[in-house]
Amino acid sequence: MLEKGILYVCATPIGNLADITLRVLDTLRQVDFIAAEDTRHSRKLMLHYGINTPLISYHQHNEKTRSQEFILKLKEGFTVALITDAGMPGISDPGSEIIRSCYTENIKVDVLPGPNAALTALVLSGMSGGNFAFQGFLPANSGESRRKLQECCELPMPQIFYEAPHRLIATLKLLEEVFGDRFAVVVREITKLNQSVYRGPLSELVRQFEINNPRGECCIVTSPYLAVIKTSGPGEWVREVREALEHGLSRQDALKEVAKRNGISKREVYNALLRKQND
Repeated sequence: MLEKGILYVCATPIGNLADITLRVLDTLRQVDFIAAEDTRHSRKLMLHYGINTPLISYHQHNEKTRSQEFILKLKEGFTVALITDAGMPGISDPGSEIIRSCYTENIKVDVLPGPNAALTALVLSGMSGGNFAFQGFLPANSGESRRKLQECCELPMPQIFYEAPHRLIATLKLLEEVFGDRFAVVVREITKLNQSVYRGPLSELVRQFEINNPRGECCIVTSPYLAVIKTSGPGEWVREVREALEHGLSRQDALKEVAKRNGISKREVYNALLRKQND
């Protein structure tokens, strides 16, 4: 049995309905209410697993008022599960408002882990293993998006962005404009039947999606910023390659990026690396 008066924050599938934990399913069956971002969308999940718990809408337009309603229910000893359409509540989705309110009112919160699109895309990109920055969705206004990117363009770590398919090309072009033509990975339809991973410089990704219109929600993972060394030479090329490898790029991608940044051929970078290994 669940402890009464607790808010259970539950991660739900981001595509494949099988990607849900037994603990989350058990909790969704036992709570008194489920706060759902879109009750119509969540009802499909409930029907799939035979869950009959009442669903109450909780989205960005009613978050403040509904948070207070749920706080009252929690104080009365009811249990509430918080879910979004996909993934973890509070990560680019509603949830942070009610969680903060619970702590203000000394109400216990428990988080039940599960699927997350950003982390899945990061691991798929091959750039995991160290620090990273999650940026979520960029602002709808292009000027605000540009300012946001200018603030983070020199972070020495992979960065993760969410994007809708109809805005993907524009966002990739803006990333290329602000970040330069650095290596990036686009993962679309994560965990679904048509999951796809696209790798290459931002300019190449733009060309790919201009030819084949993107479909489904997308994650963009950009490679870390590496400062251009004005007095660049073979020793610096080797240093840059090793730094890129440490940030998760493959050997071929690292050679390609360093060559492009320094205006030289990939063969020259490879030969420099080879000579260094033989020293």
